[in-house]
Amino acid sequence: MRLHRNLVFATVDALLEIFNEGQYADKVIEKTLKRDKRWGARDRSFIAETTYDIVRWKRLYAEIAEVKEPFSRENAFRLFAVWATLRGITLPDWKQIEDTPTRRIKGRFDALSKIRKFRESVPDWLDELGVAELGEETWEKEIGALNKQAPVIIRANRLKTDVSSLKQKLADEGFETINLKDYPDALQLVERANIFKTQSFQNGLFEVQDASSQLVANFLGVQPGDRVVDTCAGAGGKSLHLAALMENKGQVIALDIYANKLKELKRRAKRAGAHNIETRAIDNNKVIKKLYGKADKVLIDAPCSGLGVLSRNPDAKWKLEPEFLDRIRKTQQEIIRQYSKIVKKGGKMVYATCSVLPSENQMQVKDFLASEEGKSFTLIEDRKILSSETGYDGFYMASLEKAE
Repeated sequence: MRLHRNLVFATVDALLEIFNEGQYADKVIEKTLKRDKRWGARDRSFIAETTYDIVRWKRLYAEIAEVKEPFSRENAFRLFAVWATLRGITLPDWKQIEDTPTRRIKGRFDALSKIRKFRESVPDWLDELGVAELGEETWEKEIGALNKQAPVIIRANRLKTDVSSLKQKLADEGFETINLKDYPDALQLVERANIFKTQSFQNGLFEVQDASSQLVANFLGVQPGDRVVDTCAGAGGKSLHLAALMENKGQVIALDIYANKLKELKRRAKRAGAHNIETRAIDNNKVIKKLYGKADKVLIDAPCSGLGVLSRNPDAKWKLEPEFLDRIRKTQQEIIRQYSKIVKKGGKMVYATCSVLPSENQMQVKDFLASEEGKSFTLIEDRKILSSETGYDGFYMASLEKAE
């Protein structure tokens, strides 16, 4: 591989924004890719994947390069040189990366790879937490799986197509996909590509949604005609799936504290042809109280640490702090207790997170069932999805039923 100066410099600029300014990697990369209209698909892919790679392995590479945060521009070039050396890429004789000790880099990599916190590039506290909650063996496998690049999975929109028709349409547009056993609406791209430019996407035939995430709406067991409340809808990936499973019959009320996310959901719903979704921003408690005892089904896709989706958000490792986890667990318990009141007698609720930590999952359900609000509920089943077992995001979902 021949390195191009403008692409490497763009990558270094992106890294400094992510590491030193605390910007979100996906937003920085999106902005960086707009810098030069002449960049082709391969150029853009190099910037995005290299940036994500160095973000993912920040601790390991910084240790090898012997640099500390905040990184100077020179430091960022050293991180890049480590990345390139470990991939067997011949370094050009640019002054920014001259005198790179390639043999020493490989030696330090071999030595540090024997220590998990460096090998898997995680903060000490997170490594300790993973072991405490999941056990040594499971955490070892799980963090290894979460450090792999996530595949691109799409969900066929049943309101407009089916999986086999979509597969054919995408093939006609030059995108090869494979079916996924046990995921009825899912297709996986054989090669990573920008599928948002396809006619199929513009026409609302699919959404990009991880395979594990696609299980959540199915877990709720919705029927056409149900009144369903998606309490933490965000930009609405699961609301759209619920609308499709309900064949546009009945009502999906999508709630969120962020009105701008619901605006995005409206746009997506229009494209998907989902007419039974109503958005309501939670700007005061009345919005929730008005719904008490009114819903057949309630989905609580709770805010969480996001540990199950590290493969697609590697910068979350560096943004997470123990204090945030303590706060989010408290929030989760408040949310489940309050939103459970929306379920009518005989109704059903699903509590879900994209975390693999029992303290955010099984323990939260146990605490809820022991609370005043949880007394009328029974746990029907729960499901723990580990990335190391499926190759997809880590997730948790619990199905609870309210007594008649």
